[in-house]
Amino acid sequence: MEKLKNPPSLTFGQTTSTLPSSLSSASDDRYKGSSGTALADSTTSRVSFTLDSSLDSVNKVELTAEQTAQRAGFDEDTATHVAMAVREAAVNAVLHGNAYDPNKHITASFETTSDALVIRVADQGPGLDPDTIPDPLAPENILRGSGRGIFLIKAFMDEVHFRQLHPGTELTLIKHRRPAQPGN
Repeated sequence: MEKLKNPPSLTFGQTTSTLPSSLSSASDDRYKGSSGTALADSTTSRVSFTLDSSLDSVNKVELTAEQTAQRAGFDEDTATHVAMAVREAAVNAVLHGNAYDPNKHITASFETTSDALVIRVADQGPGLDPDTIPDPLAPENILRGSGRGIFLIKAFMDEVHFRQLHPGTELTLIKHRRPAQPGN
């Protein structure tokens, strides 16, 4: 997996095809959690952008997800899991939703609230009915080389919601922020 270095900056709330470099630093002492980890402002931490239907865009979305999860105070393992779930959602949007069509785009938004990290990934494809996705654990699917993306997304996130956009599908991935437990 290729990591992007020195991504261009993005203003929160701005829609563009660049990455927010401000996500990589969180030095504001006003938002320190009990573990000393920086927490994003619960009312203003939101970034969204529109990207081409390409694997480069998938990498950008994944990197932003990991950086946003870290800024939201999630530990390294959880931030990695969030990034993996978001990567799966972005791959599905580019590959299955938009079929790499250069005339179609994906959108991604990242919002940190006091309660959760909410990430939305949308495509402009024909739409997806989540009830038609085969169970990857069913005996007839266990040896298939694909079809586990939604399963992984659901395993790594606390909530996953599908919404039909006509055209397109939007996935909303939610990871709840839990306060530090006493003694931890």
